[in-house]
Amino acid sequence: MNRPYINDKTYSNIDFTQTSFQKAEYDNCTFINCNFSEIYLSAVSFLECDFVDCNLSGVKIKDTSFNKVNFKGCKLLGIAFYECNPFLLAFRFEKCNLNHSQFNGLNLSNTTFLSNQIQNVDFTDTNLSHAKFSQCDLKSSTFENTVLKNADFSQAKNYSINPSKNTLTQAKFSREHIEGLLQVFNLHIV
Repeated sequence: MNRPYINDKTYSNIDFTQTSFQKAEYDNCTFINCNFSEIYLSAVSFLECDFVDCNLSGVKIKDTSFNKVNFKGCKLLGIAFYECNPFLLAFRFEKCNLNHSQFNGLNLSNTTFLSNQIQNVDFTDTNLSHAKFSQCDLKSSTFENTVLKNADFSQAKNYSINPSKNTLTQAKFSREHIEGLLQVFNLHIV
């Protein structure tokens, strides 16, 4: 089924929980201070779109395409990102709250996470090679069978990553937060 094609449009201050959201292919569109909370964005396509100060908590994104999509200052609580279309998937997250979301099994290589709350997030079986977690709080997030080759955690905090259950080749960590790699060994670091 062909969806309408919408490009170069800006949507500001719209509450899509009260106003219907058009299922379409959005190209180079900007959404500012919009509320998408709990709505169905299934099978929608976003190409080179920006979401600024939006609430997308609990959105349903089965088969939704995100290609070069930027989220800045957004609430993205409890989203099952693993349900979105993995083809050409590319995100950037800045100053967002991603708590309780799930990225299981996705290829998120080269993804930038800048100044985000990423607590209780599941990255099991995710490819995060060359990803950057700058000024991010990763408290209680799950990394298991996760590819973290060349990932940068040097400015992240509160992570707990088991080196024997993840691929950490050339990953960067700060000395200040190294205990996040050693918790599994039940050591006391003073």
